[in-house]
Amino acid sequence: MKKLSIIIPAYNEGKTIHLILDKIIQTNLIDIEKEIIIVNDCSRDDTEESINRYINANQDLNIQYFKHEINQGKGAAINTGIHKATGDFVIIQDADLEYDPNEYSILLKPILDGFADVVYGSRFIGGNPHRILFFWHSIGNQFLTFISNMFTNLNLTDMETCYKLFRREIIQSIQIKEKRFGLEPEITAKISKIPKIRIYEVGISYYGRTYEEGKKIGWRDGFEAIWCILKYNYFRKI
Repeated sequence: MKKLSIIIPAYNEGKTIHLILDKIIQTNLIDIEKEIIIVNDCSRDDTEESINRYINANQDLNIQYFKHEINQGKGAAINTGIHKATGDFVIIQDADLEYDPNEYSILLKPILDGFADVVYGSRFIGGNPHRILFFWHSIGNQFLTFISNMFTNLNLTDMETCYKLFRREIIQSIQIKEKRFGLEPEITAKISKIPKIRIYEVGISYYGRTYEEGKKIGWRDGFEAIWCILKYNYFRKI
């Protein structure tokens, strides 16, 4: 049976981590087992207590828990999770409720059908629900995707999406250096340079959060992303 490794970077998500785990567990994947890998990036709230309570109450589930003793950033947490993964496929899942695990099957289909090696879930295509929030965030995401596409020669619509699904051997072959939100353009730049890589994109829903609800990314992360696009596409031969 094939296995999907679900990487969950968590920082101060004590209030929602159990909810996203419930959604993952309830997601029905035909003939695919789930390996859940949680990486706590030195949270300052009760994230660790919430995770341990959940694991103790669900000992029959394949949940692995790792913790950074020093806060390193989302990219570092994802990188730790990737190296711990043992599944045939790897997907990144934020610990909040912005992305719906019920859509794993949508992302898996191009790979299971033999067409894809990497699948991006786009928040900007398809007819699924999208919460209406920040105009400038939307413009910023599209702008970053546009610049990234100029260098990678891809035609993605959502480079910054959390939902990226990989064949495990592909993502584990990449040396990830970025520790924060620069991870997204770095991964995109590096996979675009893999010979004969097959990248697909599918439409997904998006239930975005406000800053009051816990959203963390800001305008400074946008400038970091631009620098990473230039760094990994133009200044470095990868």
